[in-house]
Amino acid sequence: MSTAPMPPLLIELGTEELPVQALPGLAQALFDGVLAALERRGIAVERGEAKPLYTPRRLAVLLPGVAAEQTQQASEVFGPYVNIALDADGQPTKALQGFAAKAGVEWTALERTSDAKGERFVHRSVRAGAKTAALLPEVLHEAIAAMPIPRPMRWGDHDYAFARPVQWLVMLLGGDVVDGGVFGVRADRMSRGHRFLHDKQVWIATPQDYVDALRGAKVLVDPDERRARIVAQVEAAAAAAGGSARIGDDNLRQVVCLVEWPKAVSCTFEDDYLAVPQEALVATMEANQKFFPVLDGAGRLTARFIGVANVDPADDSEIRTGYERVIRPRFADAQFFFVEDMKQGLASMNAGLANVTYQAKLGTVADKVQRVAALAEAIAPQVGVDAALAGRAASLSKADLQSRLVNELPELQGIAGRHYAMQDAALSDLSHADREAVANAIDEAWQPRFAADDIALSPLGKVLAIAERLDTLAGGFAAGLKPTGNKDPFALRRNALGLARTVIESGLDLDLKDFLYKAGELAMFAMSDVVLRTKADAASAAAAAGVDTSKSHSNLRSLRSAQLDELYDFILDRLRGYYADKGVPASHFNAVAQLRPASLYDLDRRIAAIGTFAQLPEAEALAAANKRILNLLKKAEGELPTNVDRTLLREPAERALAEAVEAVYAETGASLARGDYVDVLSHLARLRPQVDAFFDAVMVNVEDADLRRNRLALLRRLADRLGSVAAIEHLSA
Repeated sequence: MSTAPMPPLLIELGTEELPVQALPGLAQALFDGVLAALERRGIAVERGEAKPLYTPRRLAVLLPGVAAEQTQQASEVFGPYVNIALDADGQPTKALQGFAAKAGVEWTALERTSDAKGERFVHRSVRAGAKTAALLPEVLHEAIAAMPIPRPMRWGDHDYAFARPVQWLVMLLGGDVVDGGVFGVRADRMSRGHRFLHDKQVWIATPQDYVDALRGAKVLVDPDERRARIVAQVEAAAAAAGGSARIGDDNLRQVVCLVEWPKAVSCTFEDDYLAVPQEALVATMEANQKFFPVLDGAGRLTARFIGVANVDPADDSEIRTGYERVIRPRFADAQFFFVEDMKQGLASMNAGLANVTYQAKLGTVADKVQRVAALAEAIAPQVGVDAALAGRAASLSKADLQSRLVNELPELQGIAGRHYAMQDAALSDLSHADREAVANAIDEAWQPRFAADDIALSPLGKVLAIAERLDTLAGGFAAGLKPTGNKDPFALRRNALGLARTVIESGLDLDLKDFLYKAGELAMFAMSDVVLRTKADAASAAAAAGVDTSKSHSNLRSLRSAQLDELYDFILDRLRGYYADKGVPASHFNAVAQLRPASLYDLDRRIAAIGTFAQLPEAEALAAANKRILNLLKKAEGELPTNVDRTLLREPAERALAEAVEAVYAETGASLARGDYVDVLSHLARLRPQVDAFFDAVMVNVEDADLRRNRLALLRRLADRLGSVAAIEHLSA
C-alpha cells in the first residue's frame, strides 16, 4: 500500500510582547489546539519531536508532517422504516420519495438495514476527504478560540480580542502559503526578525527552514535553545567573576520568556549592601529585575550579579551601567528598612501585633501568637525540646510581620525574623547556641513554604512549624473557614499537608488527635474572648451588661468537639495525593486510613508495612477472606460472645483455625505494641491454610444457634487481628 507524502506544517502567530507568566501556557494551548482540531477532522499528523515554539513576540506550531487531505469521509443517513416507506403495492410513499430526493439519489439506490424496531432504508455514501489546506483556516480559528487568554485585549476599532495585538501570520503547508487569516491579518510566508538586531521581514521558504531562518535573524524561537544559551552564558559570566550563579527555575523560566536573543552581562554593586540579609537582596534581584545573583564557594552572596539583555552589542558597558543603576535604589531601600527595623527591635514589633487582626472571629495576630506558644510548649517535651525555649521562640515567631522589610518583601517572613533575632537585645539573656536555635526556628516555622520545599530542619523549628499549623487549622475550622471549591483564603489545605509532612518526615510519633483537641480548645476560647470584646469594651462592662462568659465558653466547646473528626479527616485527605505521588496505591492508603490512627507517623509505618504485605502470595486470599468475614459479622443477629468456647469447636478445621488464631495473638502481641507491623503481617500471612480450610469445610450459619454464634465469635477474633494493622479487605479486588 502506497503512502502519500506528508508535507510539514508551520503556523506562526506574531504579536506584540506577550505576558511573561502566561506565555508558555499560551504556546502549549495553541499547539494542543491545532493537533486536536486536525485529529477531529481525520487529518493524519506525523508529530515526531514537535513541541510548542515561542518567543515574547510569537507563538508557533511546527509539525514535521501533516496529511495533504482528509481520509475518505463515509456517511450513513437513516430513512423511514419499510412499513412507512412502501405502500401495499411496494411503491414508494411520499416519505421515502422525500428522503431519496434529499439524499440526491433514486429510491431504488437506497440500501436497507435492520434495528430493534424493524427494517428501514438507509443512504450510504463515501466522498473524498477535503484538502488540508482548505481546512487549516478553521483549524487555526478553532485552536485560538480554545486558548485560555488571561486578559483579552482589543486594538484598533476591531471587535475581536487576543492576549496582545496580532501583527503577522505565517501559515505554510509544505512550500505553499495557506489562504486564510485571523484577526484581520492574512497569512503569508514573511516572519519578523529581532525587534532591534534584525528589524526586517524574514522569508520562510518552507517550514523546515523556519528555526534556522529566524536564528539568522537573531531570534531563537526554540525556548529550550534559549534556556540552554542563557544558562551557559550566565554560568560562564559568574565563573569569570569568581563565583557561581544562583539560577532558580522560576527566574530562569521568566527570563526565557523575556528575550529572543539572550546576552549575559556581568554587573556589580557596592559591598556595603552585603550587610543587609542576603535573602532580601536576592529577592530584589530575582523578583523585581530578573537578575541572577552570584554566590561564593560557601553559598554566600557576593557583590556581583548577572543580567540578561535582549540585545548583543559589541560594548555592553551601557547595559551594565543601566542594570547597576536600577538595582541600587532597591538595595538602598532594603538597607534602610533593615537598619530601621533593627532600631525598632523585636519587642516593639511584637507589641504592634496586638493591633493587627488575624481573623475577625479569632482575634489579633498577637492572640494567635499566644495560642501557638501554648501549643509549642505542649509539643516540645515529646520532641526532646525545652518547653520554655519553644515558648520563647513561638512568642517572637511573627514579630517580623510588623517590620518594614517584610512589608516591602512579604516573601521574607520568618527569614527577616531570623536575622533580627540573632542581633536583637530581646534575646540577649540566651546563650549563643540557644539564640541561634530560636532564630532558626523563627525562620523554619514557615516551612514548607511551597509544595516542593523542605520541612523544618531543627527540632525547635519542627515544634514551631507543627504548632503554627495546628492553630491555623483548628482556628480555621472553628471559625467556619473550611475550604470550598477553589476558595481557601487561609491556605488550610497547604497547612494541613505541611503539618502532616513535618510530622511524618521527621518521624515524630505524636498523638495528632490529642493536639488537635488542644488546638481546638484554644481556638474556641479565643472566639469566646472575641465575642466578649465585641459585646463590651472591658470585662467589667460585659459583666455589668449581664454577659454570661461561662456559657459563651461552653457553647464554643461543643462546636469544637463536633468539628474535631472533620478536621482530622481533612488532614488525612491531604495525604491521599502525598502518598499517590510516592507511588502508594489508593487501596493501601484507604486500608490504613480507615483505622484513623492518632499518629501520622504511625500511619506512615502501617502504609509501608501494607506495601510489603501486599507482595506476599497470601495477601489477596487473606484480604478476600477478611472481606467475607466482615460481611458475615454484619449480618449476625444479637450480641456475639466475647470469647470462643472451645467445647463447641466440632469440626477439625475450626479447631485448627482456633488454635492458629490464639497462636498468632501470642506471637504478634509484642510486635503490635512496639509498632513492628511488618512482623505482625508476616505472622498473619501464615494463617492462610487454616482460613482456607475453615471456609472449605465449615458452615458458619448453621441452624444450631450456639454453634453459629461460637463460629462467628471465632471469626470476629480472627478479623480483629487481621485488621489490627490495616483494613486489609481493601486489598481485595
